[in-house]
Amino acid sequence: MKLIRNIIKTADGSSTIFLPELQDTYHSKHGAIQESNHIFIKTGLKYIVDNQQKLNLNILEIGFGTGLNCLMTFLENEKLNKNINYVGIEAFPITTEEAQQLNYINELNATKSKLVFEQIHQLSWNQKHSISPYFNLTKRLEKIENIADINQYDIIYFDAFGAQVQPELWTEIIFEKMYNALKKNGILVTYSAKGSVRRAMQSVGFQTERLPGPPGKREMLRATKI
Repeated sequence: MKLIRNIIKTADGSSTIFLPELQDTYHSKHGAIQESNHIFIKTGLKYIVDNQQKLNLNILEIGFGTGLNCLMTFLENEKLNKNINYVGIEAFPITTEEAQQLNYINELNATKSKLVFEQIHQLSWNQKHSISPYFNLTKRLEKIENIADINQYDIIYFDAFGAQVQPELWTEIIFEKMYNALKKNGILVTYSAKGSVRRAMQSVGFQTERLPGPPGKREMLRATKI
C-alpha cells in the first residue's frame, strides 16, 4: 500500500512531508530548516570540520527523504570548500512532483542553487554523480537493514522515522551497522535522545553525548566511534 504524503508548513516557514497513516513527519513540525541546521550541519558537519583537519569528507544520510539535509550540506560546503562525497539511503523516494512543492530554496534564500535541488531529486539512483567540483552525490535505493558499508564515513546523519513508528531502526543491530560504517573518530548525529537509543549505541561501542536539541526538542544525541 502506498502511503499518502501531504506537504505541510512547519513553524519556521519551511515545508515538510506528513504521513497521515503513520502520524509522523519527515522533519520537525517546529521547523524543518532549523532542525536540519542544528542537528546535521552545526552538530555534525561543522563539528567535524572544526575538530578534524580533513579535506575530504564522506557523509552517509539515513533517510534521504526530502533532500533537505543534502541541500543544506551542499550550501554549507560552498563556504567550507571541502571535497564531500554524500551518500543518501532511501527505500521509498518521494516523487519529483512532491519535491517541486517543497519551499526550501525560497526559505534558504538559495535561488542560485535551485537547479542543484532539482538535480538532487532527478538524478538516477545507485550511481555516483558530480553536483559540483566539490560535491558528489550517490542516492542508494536501499533499506537501512541491508547496509553493509565498512569504515567508509566520517559522519552519519541518522534521520530515520522515530522509534515510535519504526522501532526496528533504533536497535543494537542497526547501530552496529552504523558503527561499522564509520571510520575511527567518525560521528553519528540524530534528533533522538531516548534512553533506549543511547544505550543501544553504547552497547555496540559508541561514546555518546547528550546535547541541546533544536527548537521543540530538549536534547539530541551525538555518538563517536572511538
